[in-house]
Amino acid sequence: MKNPEQLSLALLDAAVNAMGGQQRPGQHEMVRQVVRSIESGDHLLVQAGTGTGKSLAYLIPLIVHALNNDKPSLVATATLALQAQIVGRDLPKLLAAIEPELGRKIDVALVKGRSNYLCRHKVSGGFPTDEPEDGQLFALGEDTSVVHLPGAGPATALGKEVVRLREWAEDTTTGDRDELNPGVSDKAWRQVSVTSMECLGSQKCPMASDCFSELARARGAEADVVVTNHAMLAISAFEGLAVLPEYDVVVVDEAHELVDRVTSTIAGQLSANMVTVAASAARKHTAINVDGLNAAAVALEEVFSGVPSGWLPDGLDARQTDVVGMLREASRVALSDSKGESSQVADGGRQMARSRLLLILELCERLIGAADSGEVVWLSRQGVFDPKRGYSPADESEPGTINIAPLSVAMKLRDGLFGEHTAILTSATLAIGAAFEPTAGGLGLLGEGAPSWTGADVGSPFDYPKQGMLYVAAHLAKPGRGNSPEQLDELEALIRASAGGALCLFSSRKAAEDAAAELRSRLDLRILCQGETSMAALVRQFEAEPDTCLFGTMSLWQGVDVQGASCRLVTIDRIPFPRPDDPLMTARTRAVARSGGNGFMSISATHAAIRLAQGAGRLIRSSSDRGVVAILDSRLATARYGGFLRAALPPFWATTDRKIALAALERLAPKTPAK
Repeated sequence: MKNPEQLSLALLDAAVNAMGGQQRPGQHEMVRQVVRSIESGDHLLVQAGTGTGKSLAYLIPLIVHALNNDKPSLVATATLALQAQIVGRDLPKLLAAIEPELGRKIDVALVKGRSNYLCRHKVSGGFPTDEPEDGQLFALGEDTSVVHLPGAGPATALGKEVVRLREWAEDTTTGDRDELNPGVSDKAWRQVSVTSMECLGSQKCPMASDCFSELARARGAEADVVVTNHAMLAISAFEGLAVLPEYDVVVVDEAHELVDRVTSTIAGQLSANMVTVAASAARKHTAINVDGLNAAAVALEEVFSGVPSGWLPDGLDARQTDVVGMLREASRVALSDSKGESSQVADGGRQMARSRLLLILELCERLIGAADSGEVVWLSRQGVFDPKRGYSPADESEPGTINIAPLSVAMKLRDGLFGEHTAILTSATLAIGAAFEPTAGGLGLLGEGAPSWTGADVGSPFDYPKQGMLYVAAHLAKPGRGNSPEQLDELEALIRASAGGALCLFSSRKAAEDAAAELRSRLDLRILCQGETSMAALVRQFEAEPDTCLFGTMSLWQGVDVQGASCRLVTIDRIPFPRPDDPLMTARTRAVARSGGNGFMSISATHAAIRLAQGAGRLIRSSSDRGVVAILDSRLATARYGGFLRAALPPFWATTDRKIALAALERLAPKTPAK
């Protein structure tokens, strides 16, 4: 009888052979590390470079563990793209290869948040939908399945989407939004879905037995492997809601994103408009008096009028606290008044109205207790967009949105995730140099009372010094706001040398758009820019056309996986430090400094190092790839922290010599056939 490690390694070899692949350096070591973590209960941070085949290296030990365990094994990803890849490609191929060796079928389930599934009760008219907009053909709550006269169907794009959703509702077996092809807008999807707070619950909903969300969770409870996302992991761990089946082992893929995703999940926003909308819904669907809510909304807008946008380091002042307290009391009264005659009444409108009131009440309580609970509060306003000038700062007299988020999620992760389960966290970028401590600290794995963990770097199958070059444009001035003329000249020279095939990454959408417009006027090459069509369409075209360039922002840094000559140059306009006016990062930096640490290095530099590595990692995606990563920020070569940042990057052959970089790109450029 083979032990779990021997069985996992044997299954890996069988899978690789059956799938026609090759053994990859580091894959066996990662399997061993994952098995040992599961067996010992010690948490694991495992860095596995691009091309390691880390999905197989953690899926096989999870499957082996699930064979003789009553609880499913869990996989949590940050992005929908990886979630779809695991469920739609990696697991089916793996199971086809190894199930004959296992002796039984392995059940896999995909579990998402409730709002990702169509709500049968809402489609059948059990919930009110959004109010019609001016010029809209019909109220979205009316029955759009009725017969229309010829030529009198829905005329707006939104109306057509809603009709298609209702037709799809008759055929779908999962109700999963991602299975709808082509997709629909968020506004249309909201007409057929509900949030967890809006859901009537299994005791009240007349269609609970056919609920797509509940059926997905039931499948998860019976499955061997459950695939979900970081947000669901956070809700399950921190809010105590049964959104996931009970599990004892979880693999967190794309783990460098975990802290940010968790923070985003439990952050909150409150505005006067939000209160007004809630009051209107409560009046309409519960017929209660909402004068108190409306008065509180007016007071909330007035008390923050003229207050500068940004971090409120001391939290709310006395006057602001009084107004938020007034709103808290008005929300509490409205919730009490809106209960209805029976707690068993299946009233979708009432439930939706009460969910809004409950959210406001909870936000008020968080804001009032922010100082004691270590949460960060800041005020934000939407800027004004001008097509020529981009965004300009908002008028401080305009209504603001009050934001609240935890200063740190380390202790929440320690208690809610690491305290109850064995966690294996993996990514291509978890360590800076050989050190996992910067990442471990943010996860709550350092300090007194921290659980035991191990860090392991299983390496990469790529020969980075031979396959790639890191060029730092040390002669350029420190980047200022926007693209400097010198930066654009440098970018032009690099793209000319490579004859296209460039993925150009920028710190902002405006910088990307401005650079694309300028370079289009200089180069006889196709330049695509993020936002011009869907991301998937842009990447497909970039991959298919070796001379085409793709310009975009941070979201591209993890969303592009293009192998071969189509991506032979990656440029990064500046070191991706957090914005200096980012309230949460500023608060975290100062908190580290107050405790005697180096706030800049612990927060800003660590943040930049991980993201810089993610950007540079777009270049080498297979053993045959060749290219240059060009950093157009001289600070990487000249600043004291440059070495810290470079330690996070793949070990490319490095130079600051422009001539060497241009010559390398010219050698990589496609050769023009002789005429």
